[in-house]
Amino acid sequence: MTKRNKTEMPFGHGLSDGLRFLTSQTTVRLLRCEAEHGGLMSIDTTVRLESGQEAPPCSIGVPPPSAPPPPPSPSESESKGSKTLILVATILSIAILLMLGGAVYLYQRRKYAEVLEQWEQEYIPQRYSFKKLYKATKGFKESQLLGAGGFGKVYKGELLSGTQIAVKRVSHDAEQGMQQYVAEIASMGRLRHKNLVQLLGYCRRKGELLLVYDYMPNGSLDNFLFNKEKVKELTWSQRVNIVKGVASALLYLHEEWEQVVLHRDIKSSNILLDAELNGRLGDFGLARFHDRGQNLEATRVVGTIGYMAPELTAMGVATTKTDVYAFGSFILEVVCGRRPVDTERPLEQIILLKWVASCGSRGNLMVTVDSKLEGNFKAEEVKMLLKLGMLCSQSNPEHRPSMRHIVQYLEGNVPVPSISFDTAGFGIPTISNETVTQMTTTSSTSANFCFEDVTILFGGR
Repeated sequence: MTKRNKTEMPFGHGLSDGLRFLTSQTTVRLLRCEAEHGGLMSIDTTVRLESGQEAPPCSIGVPPPSAPPPPPSPSESESKGSKTLILVATILSIAILLMLGGAVYLYQRRKYAEVLEQWEQEYIPQRYSFKKLYKATKGFKESQLLGAGGFGKVYKGELLSGTQIAVKRVSHDAEQGMQQYVAEIASMGRLRHKNLVQLLGYCRRKGELLLVYDYMPNGSLDNFLFNKEKVKELTWSQRVNIVKGVASALLYLHEEWEQVVLHRDIKSSNILLDAELNGRLGDFGLARFHDRGQNLEATRVVGTIGYMAPELTAMGVATTKTDVYAFGSFILEVVCGRRPVDTERPLEQIILLKWVASCGSRGNLMVTVDSKLEGNFKAEEVKMLLKLGMLCSQSNPEHRPSMRHIVQYLEGNVPVPSISFDTAGFGIPTISNETVTQMTTTSSTSANFCFEDVTILFGGR
């Protein structure tokens, strides 16, 4: 009888261990098992015993050898390459963005750069950032330009709060005396009078100062007096009211504030008109402060041709009486509707003061009145203002009235003293034919303002 046995052994025991029990008569058959039957190598043995009986086969399970990894498919290679490219592109993009961001940051810093020294800390409440002013004026575009003069341009602006402002950009290269100048600017911000344009603050950059004022919707007085395209003309009563308002403001500056304030640049282009056409004295860019009784020293000669007193051009000392002289020229300007020096006029009329004095000596003052008024004025007021203007223009500063007396004359409380129209007694500017030619040339080549509007500077501030 034949007996078959089948024994499963793990591959780890080895083939020699699995067959150790077999005798020399054992016939071994190795069969390969199909993969679908478990993937094991099967050793099937047929044992023939000495009795002649066939022993049952012994099957030993053996795991197949590990197959080599398949080669990467083309799609996987392309995927890895794409990922690498994406990574490199991302890094480069970030680097470029960082570089651009740094460049923009440096550009913005330079664009809005300011000068701020330690001593200016106490004036921070009066200081505006250049960035705020730049945005308020839309980058100081020409469309925001209100006017131009010898010291710079004035732009209209609007703060984020909705407050409308006027910003004057003033060239100022000198660092000497800057601390005193900024202190004076801060003091100007404390001036309070209904006929003064409020100075709100300042900003300081390298070589430049920016002064921030209240915005006056009707612009400057000279635009009404001399702009032929101006639709609305000023009436006589409005002109008189403007003169009175400016006189009141100067009285406040000279006598009623804690210090004496010298404006030093009184003229129609610096008189601004509010919504009700009230006159307000503005542009304090050249103003100086001093204590009462202080001995004044010669400083930079500043002013505009036709408004500068003779002692100012000769000695360089600004006083309240030099402001009075400029105010007298301003009065004549308002009544006559022309500038103190007009090179387009006939030779005998070029200098307004000289022409009015000449007409007054002939008893013919009324011919000097602005023709645009078309006779709509009060003759007595005209004579009073013309005489007052001439009185303020005396060559001897001691003969000029104070602003307190001027206000009294304007209010009618005190009559204006009678004066002689002898031109020898007036501080008439001396202008040679060569100077007239130069002024005419300068005026014709200036696009935004004529020569008479330019403030002339000599020496230091």
